This record gives sequence, C-alpha cells and structure tokens, in this order.
Amino acid sequence: MTQRKKGGTGALELLEPGVLSLIQDRGRIGSQRFGVSRSGVMDPHAAAWANRMLDNPAGSPLIEVTLGGLRLRAREDTWLAFTGAGMALHLDGRPLSGWSRFAIRAGQTLSVGFASSGQRGYLAVRGGFLVEPKLGSVATHARNRLGGLHGDGRPLARGDLLPHPPGGDAFRLGARVPWKMIPDYREVPLLRVLPGGDHHLFPTAQVERFFDQRWQVSASSDRMGIRLCHERPLREVPSRKMSLGICPGAIQVPPNGEPIVLMSDCQTMGGYPLFGWLHPLDLGRLSQVPARQEVRFAPIDVETMQAELARFNDFFDHPPPQPY
Repeated sequence: MTQRKKGGTGALELLEPGVLSLIQDRGRIGSQRFGVSRSGVMDPHAAAWANRMLDNPAGSPLIEVTLGGLRLRAREDTWLAFTGAGMALHLDGRPLSGWSRFAIRAGQTLSVGFASSGQRGYLAVRGGFLVEPKLGSVATHARNRLGGLHGDGRPLARGDLLPHPPGGDAFRLGARVPWKMIPDYREVPLLRVLPGGDHHLFPTAQVERFFDQRWQVSASSDRMGIRLCHERPLREVPSRKMSLGICPGAIQVPPNGEPIVLMSDCQTMGGYPLFGWLHPLDLGRLSQVPARQEVRFAPIDVETMQAELARFNDFFDHPPPQPY
C-alpha cells in the first residue's frame, strides 16, 4: 500500500544515509507488461514484519538500509520498528534490540551500525512514510530513475526530511518479533527452486550438479540479480532462439554456466536459458547473503510453494490482535 505525501505533522531528518538507503514498498505490481521493473523490497519477510510490528497496512513505505551506517533524528514523537540484518541500534547512545518496535521522541537520534550478519535492514515508521507514488508505487529504482522520496530514483541523502503521520501515542509498550520467526543470517541457507522453463533441456548430470553443490554469491551481485559462482559451473548449457518475459526469482544460466537469480530490479525480458524459479519467500533470504558466502538449493513442487505463499499473505495482510 502506498501513501501520498500530504504535509504530515512529523518528519525524520536524515543525518547520515549510510552505504545505501532507499524508500521501498511492495513494488510496482502489474507494471512489467509495460516494460517497467517491479522493484520494491529485497527481503519481503523482514519488511513485512517491520510494518506488522507497527500495525501498518502490509506494503507500507519504509526504508531499506543496505549494509548500515544510517543515522536520523526525529522532529516529532513517533514509533519505529527495525528488522532484517544484524545491525547495532542505538537511540541517543542507548542500545536497542533488532526485530523490535520502539518509541522515538522529538530530538532523539537513532543510529544504525554496520551489518554483522545479513545485508539489508528495514526501518518502518508508524503509519508509513508519506511519499508520492510513481506508477502506483514509491519503490526506488535507480536505473530507471523512478520512485523514492523525490520521485526520480535517487537514494536517500543527508538532509532529507522523511514525512510521516502522527503516531507518538500509538502504543503503550515496545514489542519484539517472536524468536522463532527471526532468521539466522549466519547459516548457509537452503533455497528452494521450482524447476521449469528450459529446465528439461539441461542434461540430467548438470541438473544434479546444480542441486548437489554449494554455490558462492559473487561480489558483482546487486538489486538486479544475484550471481552465483563455483569452480565447477554448469556445462552443456542449452541456448534460446528468442527472449521471453521474466520476473524476480527467475534463474537464468548464461553460457559461462554460472546461474543468475533475478532480483527486485531485474529487467522484464531475457534471452538466457531459464532453469526455474526461486521460491518467492526464499528470495529475501538470498538477498541477505554476503558476497563470497555459500548457498544451497533444493527442488520444490508448485503446490507446496503456493500453500506457503497463501499462509504468508494471509498472516501479513491481516492486522494483529490488540494489544500486540
């Protein structure tokens, strides 16, 4: 859900933007048929929890903090929530827990340290940031120069004012996400793949290789795609005679045999052979894996994937009971 800028009564002043901080939401759903990338948050699970902790509608605009280093000051009382990567949080020097909601008072400063595990953290404000949507979303897409605080795809910068609705009296107490729901980003994740597309054209031995070995995340990965590498890449890669429509989660295999998992800012058409699709709920976990760390893959069937997505959407699209 996006919200229109309307001269809200509060604002967070950005003192330091960190390595890369972007206004994001669920992305431009339905835009790909017009050649516009979906964009949006890289880790839907962490972002959904940040909004749920504040009773915000699912998909409300928040800040995606890559690697950390963000610092901001409140101009009005409100409530914040932070989830995702392991980044040390301090409110006026006092340490806070991650995956929690907390009050911030006018004049107080929140500092977000650099990631010790994971890659991306999510900072939400009560009511969501009030940003003018472009093509139905506030999602920041730098390559397309679209979305974000100023509508032109620019990352957040020092001195930016992030407007939000009043929310200082929204809760009586802080809260934390149940520990069972918090991923351990230090583990080697097992990511699930729905085989499809050109999968049947890959030799059986190469399909087995893809699933049997651990792949390393390349340092050249970004919001457009996560590149995987291994000393034994796939061989006998089939070729395609024409491009086809693709989406986040698609796994392409270029001629060098090193797969690319397409992410939020991916293009809308592609000509490399398509091995299959990563489970949408595992895309977020992949986005949290640092460069040169390993991942594993396992096949999944479409019925299981659909059932898990239905449970996820049902949980986060309904408000939590009160009091939270």
